[in-house]
Amino acid sequence: MKITAIKPILADGGHRIFVFVKVETDQPGLFGWGEASVEGKPRAVAGCIQDMEPMIMGEDPTRIEYCWQILSRSGFWRMGIIGLSAISGIDQALWDIKGKELGKPIYELLGGRARDKVRVYTHFGGATPELMAQDALSKVAKGWTAIKTVPVPITGIVDGPRGLRQAEAGLRAVREAVGEDIDILLDLHGRLTPQMAIQYGRVFEPYHPLFLEEPCQAENPDAMAPIARALVTPIATGERLFTRWGFREILENKAASVLQPDCCHAGGISEVRKIATMAEVYYAGIAPHNPYGPISTAACVQVDLVCPNFVIQEMIDPDTAPEAQELVKDPLPVVNGHILPPTKPGLGVEIDEAACARRPPDFSSGNKANTMARRYYGAEHPDGGIADS
Repeated sequence: MKITAIKPILADGGHRIFVFVKVETDQPGLFGWGEASVEGKPRAVAGCIQDMEPMIMGEDPTRIEYCWQILSRSGFWRMGIIGLSAISGIDQALWDIKGKELGKPIYELLGGRARDKVRVYTHFGGATPELMAQDALSKVAKGWTAIKTVPVPITGIVDGPRGLRQAEAGLRAVREAVGEDIDILLDLHGRLTPQMAIQYGRVFEPYHPLFLEEPCQAENPDAMAPIARALVTPIATGERLFTRWGFREILENKAASVLQPDCCHAGGISEVRKIATMAEVYYAGIAPHNPYGPISTAACVQVDLVCPNFVIQEMIDPDTAPEAQELVKDPLPVVNGHILPPTKPGLGVEIDEAACARRPPDFSSGNKANTMARRYYGAEHPDGGIADS
């Protein structure tokens, strides 16, 4: 069997523009799907996928590690977010092919299930404590047992108490509304400096969040480590880190105890599985990052099922992203806050190419997905300085 084509397919998923990857083979009807979506940079990733196509054209798609090594190491330059997202999508598609060829779900090829189901969480928000509590309760009413929000405003290098008090009021209202049986996860979005992250973390501790995600940017694990030492709440990070090498210093510095590799960015299914195994040595858990589409969710679930140190899986609430659900055939359902092991071979989810063709990306300024992508640019401090968003 040989690879005959690698095609990026872009589609408007409502909340963002998705980059899907189709790897075709010379076996009639045998192809694989992956996802390589990156906020604000879909055309760059699609171009990179096209650049990578000739690198493994004609190779055996079931030699997944061999193909991964070619894509990762043969171009001289080490990859960043664009290149590794392209590799990640291709890697997922190669696993999909291998599973389909053997008639098995991918998790069976990774060692078999270590659990019976995958616990998932979704997101909530609100401009006031009352609206936050209302939205949180709406998620709980639908069966979610864990929910996440971004509770902190754009914050200075050092800042006063107003933001602290507002964030605490919101979390207090939510905890009082949902009770102790619902896990609340807090995403600080890399907005804070270490010194401010410690202040916010201490304010949040009485409400027992499951973890604090990205309390500061993860480029400097030495600077993040004091946050973990100062707080009782576990620290999570990793959505902006790539491959085992990107996570190594986090573990060595004890900067976080929950890792969040992204199957669409960190190197695909192959690399996320390796990151999880490395984390076991440090008694760290994994909670893969996944604010994307049903293909990304399916890829994450395959890894989650086999990792002994899996904690919880992020996903977009299907009810809030109907456009994304329409792009695939039979997306994995959420049952009482969990996803059950898929039984179909490969990823277990197929792209609906006709639906994608009906929703081509619109890169004009008024497009909803493009507008949402711009959320990641141009955040400012009150003095006009650029802030982490």
